[in-house]
Amino acid sequence: MNAIDRGAARTTHPAVEHYARVRSKTETLAASLSPEDQVVQSMPDASPTKWHRAHTTWFFETFLLLPFLPGYNRVNESFAVLFNSYYVAAGPRHARPQRGILTRPSNAEIAAYRAAVDLAMTQLLRDPPAEALPLIELGLHHEEQHQELLLTDILHVLSGNPLRPAYDAGWREPATTDGASRMLDGPEGVVEIGYGGPDFAFDNETPRHRTYLAPFRISDRLTRNGEWLAFMEDGGYRNALLWMSDGWAACQAEGWEAPLYWERRDGAWWQFGLGGLRPVDPLLPVRHISWYEADAFARWAGKRLPTEQEWEAAVTLAGFAERSDIAWQWTGSAYRPYPGFTPWAGAVGEYNGKFMIGQMVLRGGSLATPPGHARPSYRNFFPPNARWQFTGLRMAEDAA
Repeated sequence: MNAIDRGAARTTHPAVEHYARVRSKTETLAASLSPEDQVVQSMPDASPTKWHRAHTTWFFETFLLLPFLPGYNRVNESFAVLFNSYYVAAGPRHARPQRGILTRPSNAEIAAYRAAVDLAMTQLLRDPPAEALPLIELGLHHEEQHQELLLTDILHVLSGNPLRPAYDAGWREPATTDGASRMLDGPEGVVEIGYGGPDFAFDNETPRHRTYLAPFRISDRLTRNGEWLAFMEDGGYRNALLWMSDGWAACQAEGWEAPLYWERRDGAWWQFGLGGLRPVDPLLPVRHISWYEADAFARWAGKRLPTEQEWEAAVTLAGFAERSDIAWQWTGSAYRPYPGFTPWAGAVGEYNGKFMIGQMVLRGGSLATPPGHARPSYRNFFPPNARWQFTGLRMAEDAA
């Protein structure tokens, strides 16, 4: 019986089971990785698996145990700096691009850190104060976000290995159907978007508000690999007229000629994924493309990217024939606050608000997204050149 199970046996608070399930899932995702796998940082935007496991633990220790559990002391004072991500109000931080040099503390020490914090959290969860409950829920959703990042980051690590090792050789892609896409009429006029329900949502999903939509149409499915191959064969990566200026500069500087993780072997395209290297399936949604690529493709196809308001209204009011959670979908919207937006109080207010510049919004979810996160109001965001996430697109067009 582990620390969480022992604590759960002595309490009936509903947060205990949720806490145990989320924390266990992180360890399950990391279980197949060697210590060597878990320390590598393949680029500044990605973090080592070991760091994800430690940072999510730091979150509970910093924002819950220290303020709410009397007599609690940090497991290791140095961890306060090593595993803080970007919370300036929480103190100094180890530089993000240098997380991969943290060969120490070891994996065993990180496991012990997680166990110690879990044991302390079970004490807190026996009778948590009311003001701690929102932070507990935030911490669990935060860890689930890092579970998705753990998968996307380890995929980037393994992709740099010439052996092309699979994270999970049994990883299965979703079933898809053939047939042409259809452009469906979207809702128009004054609609409401944003989260307004009683359950958890991140602060950037609120407040719910009204917005106006001009007549538009939106595809009933995501753009597929076969369509992307046609774009490539028609010189899409060589036609500067299709690209935004910054996008064309990135395309040339980084030598883009296909989505990330695609490679040509014996005249055929293959794609590296969590299941290893496999032939490109023309029926699967295209993934691992930047906003710049998505925008160029839409222009090539005579369409455009939907705004995030169009996307959310279409999902909630019209629905789609194909699942929206196979790949995150770039929108044409810059990541900005909603009217009346107020960030959370305290250091956790840095969670979303301070990133509302220089990024583009994605909607939907991916096969790596934890259950419950792919709600219609969820706002993901990345810089327009980001490609290592499971990012794709769904096209739209003006109806008038």
